Amino acid sequence: MKDLPEVREFHSPVWSEPIIMEMGRKGERGILVSEAEEEIRERVGKADSYIPENLRRREAPNLPEIGQPQILRHYLHLSQMCLGMETNIDAEGTATMKYSPKVNEALVKSPEMAEIHPYQDEETVQGILEIMHKLDLFLREISGLDQFTFQPPGGSMATYTHACILRAYHEERGEGAQRDEVITTVFSHPCNAATAATAGFKVITLMPDKQGYPDFEALKSSVSERTAGLMITNPEDTGIYNPRIREFTDLVHDAGGLCFYDQANANGILGITRAREAGFDACHFNLHKTFSSPHGSFGPGCAAYGVDERLAKYLPKPIVTWDGAKYHLDYDRPHSIGKVREFHGNVPAVLRAYAWIMSMGPEGLLEVARTSVLNNNYLSKMLEEIPGTVRYYAPGRYRLEQTRWSWEKLTKDTGVGTVDIQRRMVDYGLQSFFMSHHPWIVPEPFTPEFCESYSVDDMEYWCAVLKRISDEAYSDPEMVKSAPHRAPIHLVKYEDLDDPNRWAMTWRAYVRKRGSTK
Repeated sequence: MKDLPEVREFHSPVWSEPIIMEMGRKGERGILVSEAEEEIRERVGKADSYIPENLRRREAPNLPEIGQPQILRHYLHLSQMCLGMETNIDAEGTATMKYSPKVNEALVKSPEMAEIHPYQDEETVQGILEIMHKLDLFLREISGLDQFTFQPPGGSMATYTHACILRAYHEERGEGAQRDEVITTVFSHPCNAATAATAGFKVITLMPDKQGYPDFEALKSSVSERTAGLMITNPEDTGIYNPRIREFTDLVHDAGGLCFYDQANANGILGITRAREAGFDACHFNLHKTFSSPHGSFGPGCAAYGVDERLAKYLPKPIVTWDGAKYHLDYDRPHSIGKVREFHGNVPAVLRAYAWIMSMGPEGLLEVARTSVLNNNYLSKMLEEIPGTVRYYAPGRYRLEQTRWSWEKLTKDTGVGTVDIQRRMVDYGLQSFFMSHHPWIVPEPFTPEFCESYSVDDMEYWCAVLKRISDEAYSDPEMVKSAPHRAPIHLVKYEDLDDPNRWAMTWRAYVRKRGSTK
């Protein structure tokens, strides 16, 4: 096996930090706001006079009174107990935790971006409308499709947006009641099945054949006059690219259905394949994955959803348009499915993605794909030599930007499983890998994804940690199973999570359950 780097010692800071509601003293302030000048008071009046009577609080909110240094210290302590993108190697599969250039953060924090309001008159926001329109044009070129919206806040909402447009398309054609089935695959992103079901469709899920490809014969037997569409990821979460994808889309089209390409993670195919040439009518990209806007889970996500010309009229409104002189927000779209999020989506993510594409250029985007695939296959050569690992499907074949691995052999040999290893990684200062979605078709799965922003040193160190944990599992399995040992929170008792009396979602609930207002 390749000589791997020495694993460094790590121990997380542990602060026994109180809840901020329990901190401070009455009268303390973090900032003193000057009173309004007399002229302003006379002209404007009291601030609370602008609030309708029925919306006014009966009493002031119970907020902590605390000084500025104490506030900073509190939140810095909490941040020190967390692992983030800038503090560790965060190679989370199916979610693409890549490094995002800090120059883009400077752009979104600039007053020109941070201080605008989404309800400003379009005359006053021509700059950001231009960026939204031009990013739309970039993504049209990258995908081959005809128009994009940036309203969806993440991949699941983009797939739901498509399911709603799919329903609207068939209803307008008089086939809404007839076409009530959506076909997907078990290794496509789970939101494809979930959102289709949420939109009222019955879901048919294709299982993989022996090579890991979606079973084409199963697709043949599933397609019918009831098929509304196909919603699929390619490459799927296994990292295996389906070379017969055009046959899949042609078959569904012949039956009258539409085809949606979930391209949440497109790192391995930028500049190489496009949705249009693969026969798709719609697709989406996660800007907070492929296009290097930070991935914030429930935070600053943005999914760019694009369609061909036939479906453009159904897109959420407004759409940014250009008349040759000015940019406009077009609300006059009678066939639109309406809004899927407030305002115009997460515009700072749009700005970051625009800046990243501008800095990369077409040659750079192609280099992203090549480097992502190279990184993944270099990583695979090291992982296959770690005792206990197994790689399912397509023996001897390369994967693209990620691979569905398994600790099945390690579990059989030692009793240590993927969840145990996930916790033990934290003891070495690494964010634990993404375990892959349930159901575990691949037993004891893990899915690393080292896209283009990781170095050879990063990959080798990450593998060195997994090699160390594998060795520990064979020599002292109980130590691994009881991890983490050097983290702020030790082994969680999962049974507590099933007991509503053991947790509180609000300060009031916490006080009530604790029986004290200390």
